[in-house]
Amino acid sequence: MAAAQAVEEMRTRVVLGEFGVRNVHTTDFPGNYSGYDDAWDQDRFEKNFRVDIVHMDENTLEFDMVGIDAAIANAFRRILLAEVPTMAVEKVLVYNNTSIVQDEILAHRLGLIPILADPRLFEYRNPGEEEGTEIDTLQFRLQVRCTRNPSAAKDSSDPNELYVNHKVYTRHMTWVPLGNQADVFPEGTIRPVHDDILIAQLRPGQEIDLIMHCVKGIGKDHAKFSPVATASYRLLPDITLLEPVEGEAAEELSRCFSPGVIEVQEVQGKKLARVANARLDTFSREIFRNEKLKKAVRLARVRDHYIFSVESTGVLPPDVLVSEAIKILMGKCRRFLDELDAVQMD
Repeated sequence: MAAAQAVEEMRTRVVLGEFGVRNVHTTDFPGNYSGYDDAWDQDRFEKNFRVDIVHMDENTLEFDMVGIDAAIANAFRRILLAEVPTMAVEKVLVYNNTSIVQDEILAHRLGLIPILADPRLFEYRNPGEEEGTEIDTLQFRLQVRCTRNPSAAKDSSDPNELYVNHKVYTRHMTWVPLGNQADVFPEGTIRPVHDDILIAQLRPGQEIDLIMHCVKGIGKDHAKFSPVATASYRLLPDITLLEPVEGEAAEELSRCFSPGVIEVQEVQGKKLARVANARLDTFSREIFRNEKLKKAVRLARVRDHYIFSVESTGVLPPDVLVSEAIKILMGKCRRFLDELDAVQMD
């Protein structure tokens, strides 16, 4: 019985110890465990696999993906970071820049501004093409000149009162439609995601006048095209109390974990600790610093239960980004199968 439990733990749990982590590698491949049929079975996979949406708002999404291997989970993460396309500033034509920000630094800052435009409605620009068209390019104009405020108080030292347009924000970027873009996209739909990103600061007489060309690209080519601020996953925590923890020890145990993980209950006049919500724990392993309690708890993670956190830059909703990542992964699988068919035909 104990041996069977040990094998099951090796197959399903990553165990965190005081001085190391056990069962890190996937071991449930065919023939590795006597009495276990670990051969790939589609019906079994479909039965065990599920996706649970935990939280979703305008820019963030948290969901559980259960029943997959780390390689598949990591593929989703990498595709979200590097292969879902967006629109970003690629070329900057500077007509006048008398600010203290050099042209190269200014162009780099402009490239990192997220642009609210659905990349699915645009094509990739062909390599070598200098001039963009309405199907592959968005154009913005930035023209700001700083002047003195004639109505400012003479004894004022506040730049916000002394100067006009001394801060250049993304709200100053104006979309210039190309071709029939004005008919395709309603006014106000093509713009920076946030209108309060500070680009540069000016003083009277200084001016920025430039044109920006936005193209479609992926984060693999440049980080400015990445559609997510972050995309990460972690394994579901699994915390087990190996013995009853009562009295003041229960309070001490709860302080060793993140808030909400350990709950202290009153049972027949005694304080008793129980695991309330292991999901909330960050696994600081603070418990191992407590000599009295470290042997009363087992810390582990469920091997095939991944908690994904996706934070969009605002270009597309996070659920759309995940669905696009799935489409890209499916396309990779189809291309691989086509290559296999081509090799077999040869």
